[in-house]
Amino acid sequence: MAAGSDLSDEQMMIELGRRISALRKERGHTLVALAQLAGLSQPFLSQIERGRARPSMPSLHRLASALDTTTPALLSGRRPAADNAAEIDDDAVSLVRVDQGSMVTQSNGQAKALVVGQRAMYPMEFVSSVTEFEDYYEHPGAEFIYVVSGHLEVDLADRGVHALGPGDTLYFAGGVRHRWRVTGRWPARLLVAQAAPEEGSRDIGDMHR
Repeated sequence: MAAGSDLSDEQMMIELGRRISALRKERGHTLVALAQLAGLSQPFLSQIERGRARPSMPSLHRLASALDTTTPALLSGRRPAADNAAEIDDDAVSLVRVDQGSMVTQSNGQAKALVVGQRAMYPMEFVSSVTEFEDYYEHPGAEFIYVVSGHLEVDLADRGVHALGPGDTLYFAGGVRHRWRVTGRWPARLLVAQAAPEEGSRDIGDMHR
């Protein structure tokens, strides 16, 4: 990876840590309390907030749930510190170019927010090579998955396991437990859109910097 990419990735981790820290304080949680709610160690959470540790997607899911928000909303933020996060970011329009937006990169894939700020929906691009089911994830808003490439299985708990391939789509309502794993030889590329947290709930956009 080029030096410029490393710097960008480092900046994204720092900004994500700032969002988590600010939202934790907005919610009135101590580091210890949030760590317990999210099932993380306090030292690890402290490192995340300072941008010195990279949370896994399951860890981000648990943090978002403990903070009464969603992972896409947490990644999208309200007003990211990076000047190049979006070409346009106002109340009506979010224009994110291919080299912009917040991204979490891990050894088994990456997740990129495709909008910036507080929005009615939060689309994300996932590139995943996770081959084993992880913990179930659940959130109040509906979710839509479009498979751009690759193959995966989506486990909807008591609503069955569904095999998806390129061009397939899956919608499920809020409150449905779900998780996925890649079944093909190559990583799966997905467009995932989640509805914003319900009106009246506290959201990432309410925090003050």
